[in-house]
Amino acid sequence: MVSSDGGTESTALVDDNGSEEDYSYEDLCHANPRYLQPGGEQLAINELISDGSVVCAEALWDHVTMDDQELGFKAGDVIQVLEASNKDWWWGRNEDKEAWFPASFVRLRVNQEELSENSSSTQGEEQEEDAGKNRHKHSESKHQMRTNVIQEIMNTERVYIKHLKDICEGYIRQCRKHTGMFTVAQLATIFGNIEDIYKFQRKFLKDLEKQYNKEEPHLSEIGSCFLQHQEGFAIYSEYCNNHPGACAELSNLMKQGRYRHFFEACRLLQQMIDIAIDGFLLTPVQKICKYPLQLAELLKYTTPEHSDYNNIKAAYEAMKNVACLINERKRRLESIDKIARWQVSIVGWEGLDILDRSSELIHSGELTKVTRHGKSQQRTFFLFDHQLVSCKKDLLRRDVLYYRGRTDMDDVELVDLEDGRDKDWNLSVKNAFKLVSKTTDEVHLFCARKQEDKVRWLQACEDERRRVREDREMGMEISENQKKLAMLNAQKAGHGKSKGYSGCPVAPPHQNLHPLHQRHVTVPTSVPQQQVFALAEPKRKPSLFWHTFNKLTPFKK
Repeated sequence: MVSSDGGTESTALVDDNGSEEDYSYEDLCHANPRYLQPGGEQLAINELISDGSVVCAEALWDHVTMDDQELGFKAGDVIQVLEASNKDWWWGRNEDKEAWFPASFVRLRVNQEELSENSSSTQGEEQEEDAGKNRHKHSESKHQMRTNVIQEIMNTERVYIKHLKDICEGYIRQCRKHTGMFTVAQLATIFGNIEDIYKFQRKFLKDLEKQYNKEEPHLSEIGSCFLQHQEGFAIYSEYCNNHPGACAELSNLMKQGRYRHFFEACRLLQQMIDIAIDGFLLTPVQKICKYPLQLAELLKYTTPEHSDYNNIKAAYEAMKNVACLINERKRRLESIDKIARWQVSIVGWEGLDILDRSSELIHSGELTKVTRHGKSQQRTFFLFDHQLVSCKKDLLRRDVLYYRGRTDMDDVELVDLEDGRDKDWNLSVKNAFKLVSKTTDEVHLFCARKQEDKVRWLQACEDERRRVREDREMGMEISENQKKLAMLNAQKAGHGKSKGYSGCPVAPPHQNLHPLHQRHVTVPTSVPQQQVFALAEPKRKPSLFWHTFNKLTPFKK
């Protein structure tokens, strides 16, 4: 089924001019085995932990979870790794608690010894004579730490190029030969623009190698390379936008044995490492997430006097900006799944799906809606981008919501009202505001219980308008296929379930783990959602209102 082109192909990297680099992948693998495979550093981590060392990792992207067994965090958060015996799920601690978290969502810090070194400061007058020596030692240590980060950047970049080469030559080339198995459209969906990324990254690595000081790595000046190529990194946006669709297409194909066997044969023929094709296709997503974390750590160990300091600082900011849209899309993709599940739980939903116009919940809470005749109705409102949805709670089961209508936020203006008598409606109001239609004489009057609640709603309405503007400026769009898929999955998940259904994974059977961790004897059974992605320090913080959302819907545990 899978054919070789005949002849043995060199594993050395080849630049765009056809010349080979002066290192081979085999040499790289031998020198740096831990970079070969995600999760490959497990053994080393557990050895460090058992020796009493503090092992820290940084989150590549947000981990949004409703499961008490799992550790939720934001991109850029620091997690202390306490156990890494499971390849998919590690046990760790952040400021909030200890719990499981997906190993593929984090990057281990290069300089794990940082905490102990920072804590060993000199104290007391009797140690003043050693201050000079300590400063010299600290300087040497800083040089070594910068060397460590530089070497990690270089080594991971070289291995990344090998992975891209394997995808293009090991998978895409073979797929194109089998026109009976794959259409052009299918290959475009599965692989996206990864060949363009491969071409771009080869040029980037070539320039990076020129700036790398092999004799004294800490003197390397690589910041300019990132700045020179920052516009080129924009091609990752297309790939990351396409990635969820690629996962869905690949998942459908993998249901058939002949495709599973084909992709495995491709891997073996190319002599690729033991990662499934979906793992290889995730590497560009992981890579664009790692750059800001790597540059942030490099900046930390680059003194202001260093000739590369300003460029590294600018490169760090540039890489964050490059990935701003990518990160925002990740949040929205997570958000639309939750919104779809929420809509399915609402009794008596009418009209278009919420996802037809909206992709993010901005605020929710209870308000009293007042009519012109003074009649009041207690309602629960959900403010999304572009629309405000009104629901009524069930009298007996307060977690059940009934649909009662919606307001088009694009068609209304927000009017803040002072406490007292409203002259237009001739009603006495408190903590009130109006939404006035721009095209009709329709007016909606709302009253909050407390002044602070009203302030939150006014701010939320302003945020909604700002986010709509930003989405338009950034070109933020969720594809129709992704919206339909989210609704379809939500309907399947809700089919045949009672209103008390919980969307959290069921705890698996008991497993024997280290006695120290008998309090967390079960590993989450769900596979970490690797088709979503984010970057450190996103433009917007994830909404805090899902906590309220969860209380008000049947997804509550």
